[in-house]
Amino acid sequence: MLKVTKSGMTLLIITVSWLLSFSTVEACTGIKLIQKDGSIIHGRTLEFGVVVDTSVVVIPRGFEFKGTTPKGPGLAYKAKYASVGSIAFDDMAIMDGINEKGLSVGTFYFPGFAGYSEITSENQSKGLSPVEFSNWIVTQFETIDEVKNSLNSVVIAPTVTKEWGSAPAPFHYIVFEKNGRSLVIEPIDGKLMTYENPLGVFTNSPTFDWHMENLRNYINLTVANIKPVKIGKLELAPFGQGSGMVGMPGDFTPPSRFVRAAIFSTSALPSNNANEGVFQAFHILNQFDIPVGVAREKIDDTIYSDYTLVTCVRDPQSLKYYFRTYEDQNIKFVDLNKFDLNAKTIKRANTTGKEKAIDISSKLN
Repeated sequence: MLKVTKSGMTLLIITVSWLLSFSTVEACTGIKLIQKDGSIIHGRTLEFGVVVDTSVVVIPRGFEFKGTTPKGPGLAYKAKYASVGSIAFDDMAIMDGINEKGLSVGTFYFPGFAGYSEITSENQSKGLSPVEFSNWIVTQFETIDEVKNSLNSVVIAPTVTKEWGSAPAPFHYIVFEKNGRSLVIEPIDGKLMTYENPLGVFTNSPTFDWHMENLRNYINLTVANIKPVKIGKLELAPFGQGSGMVGMPGDFTPPSRFVRAAIFSTSALPSNNANEGVFQAFHILNQFDIPVGVAREKIDDTIYSDYTLVTCVRDPQSLKYYFRTYEDQNIKFVDLNKFDLNAKTIKRANTTGKEKAIDISSKLN
């Protein structure tokens, strides 16, 4: 059921089998915030339509990795920088995280558009799977210029990772420097297309440049309430607050979420500093929190429901990686500064766990 078309040395992955093995609904949303003191905070939600077993890890400097391709081992490399972030299943590759220099990366779904490189004997040694590409970035680089200058040294291979289904997982990626500069990387027809991202907003398909053009449809929206209008002797006033945002799309599709993320992240009043900005980011990301059942699809006799598995916020100043899960809304964080960055092993903790309500009865007086 995998439909593949060849164009030169590329494979355009149109994941029909993906639609059969997983839900077609997926909804990751990313934002960036700039605080009054100039500090940067960015965060995202993670939704994949299936239960993804996630863990948070710390990868030390010097840890060795080897990429995987359909033809066998790919790129061999060592971590130049220690990093903290999230992995999926038991694959020790950070898909969302931050390194000791404050550079961050996020992996997002890109179905119907991701086109990976065909692997040959000539390029196999440069190969990384779609899952591994983000780990290579976060463990190797300090700046976006370094990332861009090194992209020709790797290829993203159409590697099937069984936990992600029977076809190569369709991903695209966002990278942040510590200073807030942001870059989007999209594998299209075997080439890595890059776009500067001035807003730091990111979702899923279609391509990033399409989303940016689509914002032009909503330039009429404003945070200011609409003033009352007079029609003859009749004065009509809006109902309540928020009338300037009438027409803002509210559904869970990637184009609508991109528009809302752009509006909320740029119009929210800035926090004083990064510590306050972390919690502002969680508040904004609440707007993209998807409960179980409200975005679902039935394939054969199975119902797949998209929902927010994990919400993450990254602080490149303090090197703290914050997260909460669907089952546990209590915010937790891992501080990269508290670890031996030259350790020989990866530190790992599973993110799953049931939420416990806090009893404050005894505090009443």
